[in-house]
Amino acid sequence: NGSILRPELFIGKYGVTTIFLLSGLSLKLSELTNAAANLKLNGLIQLMTFGAWPFLVGVPLTKGLELFAPSLLSKPLLEGLLILTCLPTTINMCIILTSASGGNVATSLCNTVISNMAGIFLTPALLLRFFGTTIELPFFELVSKLCNKVLLPVAVGQALRATPVKEFYTKHSSFFKRLQEVVLLGIVWNAFCNAFSKGLGLDLGNAITLFTILPLLHIGSLMTFFTFFKSKLMNVSPGEAVAAAFCSSHKTLAFGLPLIQTIFEGNPNLAAYCAPLMLIHPLQLVLGSLLVPYFKTYTEESQE
Repeated sequence: NGSILRPELFIGKYGVTTIFLLSGLSLKLSELTNAAANLKLNGLIQLMTFGAWPFLVGVPLTKGLELFAPSLLSKPLLEGLLILTCLPTTINMCIILTSASGGNVATSLCNTVISNMAGIFLTPALLLRFFGTTIELPFFELVSKLCNKVLLPVAVGQALRATPVKEFYTKHSSFFKRLQEVVLLGIVWNAFCNAFSKGLGLDLGNAITLFTILPLLHIGSLMTFFTFFKSKLMNVSPGEAVAAAFCSSHKTLAFGLPLIQTIFEGNPNLAAYCAPLMLIHPLQLVLGSLLVPYFKTYTEESQE
């Protein structure tokens, strides 16, 4: 960020806005309302995000490492892993990967909004439960940021469906699909550049351990949630199962980093608390992109 190409603007701001604008333009209003009305699926996705992650992943993982391999990671980094599991899902990443995989974008869009709105309350509550920290957050600032970044572009896209722009989009849909993929590559590049240019304050041993644990954690959660949501017990469409898997397995940097910095401001372990999130952010994009062909094959085969 801050270089002559200004990726924080053209990728981080305008690129992400373009993704949500195109999502709003491509979705029928009925698809959005049907996705929002699927209370069972939406509730389960949020339960995975704020229930399964901290209590079935975060606590057992950190307690297990502390008990059986205390030399692998320092105490602050273990706490950073636990903080990571308490965060909501990503704002733009889920939608981009769901779209590229042929999943249900409406489901993904609804749950990114629900998760990040709920995270304003539930993440501090979880951190209070685990760390006993009294937390005051800029509620209206967070809501405003979410509305400007997600809801406004989607609303503009929906409004454009009533204009000749809709016909132009439909006629050139393959171009806009490719545009989303290019933006995704740009976000991956920008995320990696920022993660490594800022530095994480890790020694080599801790870095290797995190680079071993985090990919396994992400792929394991993604495939576990995918297996759960595509089961006959859930009775959801293949596209919804893909969207649910992405939404349930991701953790947000855009919401999480400011939140951690606000809550633990002045804490000497702040850098360690941020490190797992800073590392998993680009990994989610890279690993998710590598798995897109697998999910795309699944959704295409189900349509035949």
